[in-house]
Amino acid sequence: MQPLTHGEGQDLLERFKQAWERRDPDLAMELYREDAEHRDHPFREPFRGANEIRAMWNDIVLNEAHVEFDAERTWVNGSTVLASYHAAYTDRTTGERVRMRGFMTIEVDGEGHVSRLREWPTTQVVGMDTTLRPDRQPGLAGDEPIDPNRRRTHGR
Repeated sequence: MQPLTHGEGQDLLERFKQAWERRDPDLAMELYREDAEHRDHPFREPFRGANEIRAMWNDIVLNEAHVEFDAERTWVNGSTVLASYHAAYTDRTTGERVRMRGFMTIEVDGEGHVSRLREWPTTQVVGMDTTLRPDRQPGLAGDEPIDPNRRRTHGR
């Protein structure tokens, strides 16, 4: 496999950004190999394979709003992209506005798909987002309550 260029690494991170900010599981899944692994926190088991990774992204869509993501620094070494990043989102279950800083490594196969993505996030609640009703899922039939026992993503 040819080593990735810095531009290819930045393009991959831009596609990740678009998928997360748009909260689009289909766009996100275009990034991954069928047998990929995504570890969203160093002390948790990774999401393995397309079904588990899609479930993780579906959880993001249901439980995060007003997402912002930016890679601050990007490095490329062979077929691995490394990035420091900052992000923010609103937790729809609580209404809390969460800021995040972290580091990620993304291993890419010969066709440009993610084979393994690992994150080391640090999060902090910075306030409340009053534009959402934190106890409800807007847009669903009956405005059902969100399950407070769901597996949280992004280090929380």
